[in-house]
Amino acid sequence: MGIETEIQQLKQQRQALILAHNYTLPEIQDAADFVGDSLELSVRARDCQAPLIVFCGVRFMAETAKILSPDSVVLHPNPRAGCPMADMAEVPAVERYRRDNPGTVLLAYVNTTAAVKTMVDICCTSGNAEAVLKSIPAGQKIMFLPDANLGRNLSAKLARPMELWPGFCPTHNRITPEIIRKAQSQWPGALTLVHLECHPSVVALADQALSTGGMLKYARSAASKRFIIGTESGLVYRLKKENPDKEFLTLSPEPLCPNMKKISLDDVLFALRDLAPAVELPGEVIEKARRPIEKMLAMK
Repeated sequence: MGIETEIQQLKQQRQALILAHNYTLPEIQDAADFVGDSLELSVRARDCQAPLIVFCGVRFMAETAKILSPDSVVLHPNPRAGCPMADMAEVPAVERYRRDNPGTVLLAYVNTTAAVKTMVDICCTSGNAEAVLKSIPAGQKIMFLPDANLGRNLSAKLARPMELWPGFCPTHNRITPEIIRKAQSQWPGALTLVHLECHPSVVALADQALSTGGMLKYARSAASKRFIIGTESGLVYRLKKENPDKEFLTLSPEPLCPNMKKISLDDVLFALRDLAPAVELPGEVIEKARRPIEKMLAMK
C-alpha cells in the first residue's frame, strides 16, 4: 500500500480535514482536501466543523486554525516549520509599543504568532489588506506589523501613512529587481505577477502585485498565456495544474521557503496515525486572538 493511500484511509477513519498552503510540496498539495492562501485557509478552518484538522503550512497558520476552530484537534505535522517573519514581531517589543502608543491602531498581518495577535486591534492577509486598511478611519495613527514591504506597498497604493515594523519575508526579500528584469528579458511580453511581500522596487516592475490567491484568480481569467511568477515557487505547481494551456516561469534563483517545504507525506501519515503533534493554546489566548482575526474575516 502506498503512503498516499494510507493517508487517505486514515483521514477517513479519523474524519480529518487536510489543509495545505499554496507553498507546500506538490505531493502535500495533492494529498490535501483544500489548498489555499492564508485568507482562504482561515475561512475553511473556521467553517469546516471537522473534529480533526491536519494543517500543512507554517506554525502561525496552524495556530490560526486552532483559534478559529477551538473544538477541533489541530495537528501541525512538523513543528519545526516556523515563519521567520512572524518571529520578527516578538511579544516584549509589541507589548512595549502598545504601552507607549495607546492611541495607535495595531494592524497585524496574519503572519504573526498567536501571542502577538492577542495584543493587536485587527489582522489582515495579503488578500484583504486593502479592505481592512480602508476600514480604519482616516487620520487614525496605524502601526503595521510585521512586514514592512507589504506595509509600504499598501501605504503607497492607498496613500495612507503608516508606521512600519522592521520585519520582512526572507524568501520574498531575496527577489530583486535584477532577477525580475532577467526573467522579463527571457520572456518578453509575459505578464509579471509578484507577491505583495516583495520590496516596492520589485512591485514597481510588475504588471500585478497580488496575494497567492489573487495570482491564481488572475492567471485563470487573463487572456495572456505566459506569466512570470514572483513568489515562492510552490505556487507554480498549482498554477500549472489549474492552467495546463498556459506557461509559468519560475524565477532564477528559485524562490524557496525552507519552512514551507519541511512537511512531508511521512509527517502527515505519522500525524494522522499518532494524533500528534497537536497545537495547544491557552483558552485566554484563543479568546483574545480570535477577536482581531474575526474582524479580518468580516472583510474577506
